[in-house]
Amino acid sequence: MKPTTKWLLLGGAVAAAAFLVVLGLNRTPPIQNFTAKVERGDIHDVVEATGTINAVITVQVGSQVSGTISKLFVDFNSRVHKGDLVALIDPALFKGAVQQATADLENARANLIAARANLEKARAALVQTKGDYDRAAGLTKAGIMSQQQLDMAKANYDSANAAVGGAQANVTQAEAQVSQKEAALEVAQTNLNYTVIRSPIDGTVVARNVDVGQTVAASLQAPTIFTIAQDLKKMQVYAKTDESDVGNIKVGKEVTFKVDAFPKETFRGMVSQVRMNATTVQNVVTYDTIVDFANPDLKLFPGMTAYVTIPVATVQNVLKLPNTALRYKPPMEPEEVLALYRRYGMEGGDRKSASDAAAAAEAPQTADGGQNRPRASRSNTAIVWKLHADNSMEPVKVSLGITDHSYTEVTAVNKGELKEGEELIIRSVVAKSSVPGAPGVRR
Repeated sequence: MKPTTKWLLLGGAVAAAAFLVVLGLNRTPPIQNFTAKVERGDIHDVVEATGTINAVITVQVGSQVSGTISKLFVDFNSRVHKGDLVALIDPALFKGAVQQATADLENARANLIAARANLEKARAALVQTKGDYDRAAGLTKAGIMSQQQLDMAKANYDSANAAVGGAQANVTQAEAQVSQKEAALEVAQTNLNYTVIRSPIDGTVVARNVDVGQTVAASLQAPTIFTIAQDLKKMQVYAKTDESDVGNIKVGKEVTFKVDAFPKETFRGMVSQVRMNATTVQNVVTYDTIVDFANPDLKLFPGMTAYVTIPVATVQNVLKLPNTALRYKPPMEPEEVLALYRRYGMEGGDRKSASDAAAAAEAPQTADGGQNRPRASRSNTAIVWKLHADNSMEPVKVSLGITDHSYTEVTAVNKGELKEGEELIIRSVVAKSSVPGAPGVRR
């Protein structure tokens, strides 16, 4: 081959390669769209919460006196009836206190008897001194006794009268001592009675906190010995519900819940109360929703975690679209999105700026089942993107109803058309550019 021909062929190859590179740079990368169909069906809007199973009435049985546990008559899961003996505290010290209080009472009663006898003696002396004084007064008038003797009789009479008053006070004091000792004996006997611990209700022992030989101290607060649940056939779920949900929960609403112990079973109950006592943890405010349910087979235990589903609203045979379509944002520049709005006569399309158009494409995120979940009473609007057969897309403005966090109800089509079975774009993938290092684009 001649050198000239060789250089001509090499130059043509380089020119062809350059042309292909320029052509590849100017070509728009292809877009692959993933879609989901518009469906018709039912939507159930629910509130989901986590709660704890509890007995309707739980009593903590404690001790009002300090001492050593000498006997335990029940254990975990024991069935008890009201008044049954459940524990005994060593009564030796308390029996001694009762005996001492009894002796003190007997001594006080003896002192009362002596005080009453002294009162009678003082009264007799008063009668005698009064008679002496009266006789002395008569004899003094007759000139038989001197005035000095009359004064002596008068003094004896006054002294006897005062002695009667003192004896009466001693009797009153002795009576008070008897009452005081009776009260002390009653306290000692009550403390002795408290060493015998009985069940206050019919129920099941769900917790035992002491062992035989353990000392309980009731000086500051009553120690808990047993926890007794009254009736485990009727129980409650304390469900922690978010403050944004409590306004939609109605008393008397039937609910369902599951537990980890029986993952394949669904249990049913009814909302009996939404308590107003708020709980705040890390700025999250929750309220306890109380769910009553029957537990005839005693399958569910106190303390189990329940996953509660509370129905809020239900619609049937409505047009519904996937929430992924509400989150979709076209892989376009804001000016392109604005141009599509104008092309399909979207309301406000000729007034929005390019940045507003991009924001509008993201606006449907408010109905995606996240933090801001639409309810039946709210009227939300969104823009979804319908895919045509020629792979072009059309924005459709819709009004949204309730959601089950997978699908959302379409209450009205405000702009464009939307029918059952039509394809809505839920994600777009832009192929990687031929330029090295240029990433693909996903929406």
